[in-house]
Amino acid sequence: MRHLAIIGSGPAGYYTAEAAQKQWGDDVRVDIFDRLPVPYGLIRTGVAPDHQSIKGVSQRYEKTALSENVRFVGNVTVGQDISVEELQELYDAVIFATGAPNDRPLDIPGEELANVFGSAAFVGWYNGHPNFATLDPDLTGRNAIIVGMGNVALDVARILSKTQAEFAGSDIVVHALEVLQTSKLEKITILGRRGPHQIAMTPKELGELGLLENACPRVDADDLPEEGEDAMLEPGQRKSVGHLRSFAAIPEGSRADYGKEVAFQFFGVPERIVGNGKVEALEVAETELRDGKLVATGKVETIPCDLLVSCIGYRTSPIPGVPFDQRAGRFANDEGRILPGLYCVGWARRGPSGTIGTNRPDGFSTIDKIEQDYDSGVLGSIRKEGRPGFDRLAEARNLDVVTFRDWKKIEEAEEKAAREGAPREKFVRVEEMIRARG
Repeated sequence: MRHLAIIGSGPAGYYTAEAAQKQWGDDVRVDIFDRLPVPYGLIRTGVAPDHQSIKGVSQRYEKTALSENVRFVGNVTVGQDISVEELQELYDAVIFATGAPNDRPLDIPGEELANVFGSAAFVGWYNGHPNFATLDPDLTGRNAIIVGMGNVALDVARILSKTQAEFAGSDIVVHALEVLQTSKLEKITILGRRGPHQIAMTPKELGELGLLENACPRVDADDLPEEGEDAMLEPGQRKSVGHLRSFAAIPEGSRADYGKEVAFQFFGVPERIVGNGKVEALEVAETELRDGKLVATGKVETIPCDLLVSCIGYRTSPIPGVPFDQRAGRFANDEGRILPGLYCVGWARRGPSGTIGTNRPDGFSTIDKIEQDYDSGVLGSIRKEGRPGFDRLAEARNLDVVTFRDWKKIEEAEEKAAREGAPREKFVRVEEMIRARG
């Protein structure tokens, strides 16, 4: 019998468990650890609350989770409740699927000012992550700036722009919904260091900006390259730039019908956040592309800013004793191998790139490498104890382990507590989750 420990219950973790089942059938036992009492990682707390169809992928993970040979071990923090070394003593292979939960910093003066947030924190706030439930952003100012030109920036802009009616059917948490409905924001600027051809926004998400009830997207036509140059782009990118062109073509007179504006500002790098205790403005250095290289023009503009959300990427959390690539912000690995018996998948392996589905081939690839390491003797010939050994340790340490059956009780309670039209009302505190399981 093979015994695997997977740390992290998001897409990468469950796809890897699925791959292990397909590789070894009944000859494997997989324990999936998570520090929270609830599974699914960024599916629960990262995917936008108004993108319920994407969250539906969790049904696939549930099928894996309910298998005889896969077990959810929630409310257990690796590195605190149990060490990596102890896991290695108990399991043949330990696989990190911890994602990249930490914001990449802007690293500019003023980042410590109030009402400046990274996207992990801000998205976690409106998605009900326990770490960020008390974030309390102030939306009473007129101007917000979102730094970054990817889909997360679009998510934040869309959430800040929606009316209460537009949140129908979403699982945005009530504490965020209440704050958003008191928002006085009038202009939301999405700031990018490069131009329209370099955005990392996908067509579907970008197109949603044009469908908002009370917010109008704005693109300065002068920022757009000659239309003929779009032919050089990949089809998806060409479609995204097509949306930008349609935004630029919106007649000025029709903009007065909207209460908010979502403005795209290209060719600008944040240099300094200005404010007295709280953000008041952002100094932005103008850039341009010369022979494909980004260079500063020497001009600096100061933009009013009452709320700043940085959406420039994420980093994996280091774990003592596990080699870490500080520059890349992920575990140091060779195609998923860290050290003998230690592996990583998903963002913990690649960094924050790709879609949810990208994690599936990644998980299967890592399981293939584990099989190779079994065959070559790297993992040793002595099979380890796995689950029974962990269960004894958990009992000795009085760990309050949450099972998948417990999670289903939590889920049922969240569904019962849902406001009208919403699929659920998430518990945002660990204690509430624990109480709800009974």
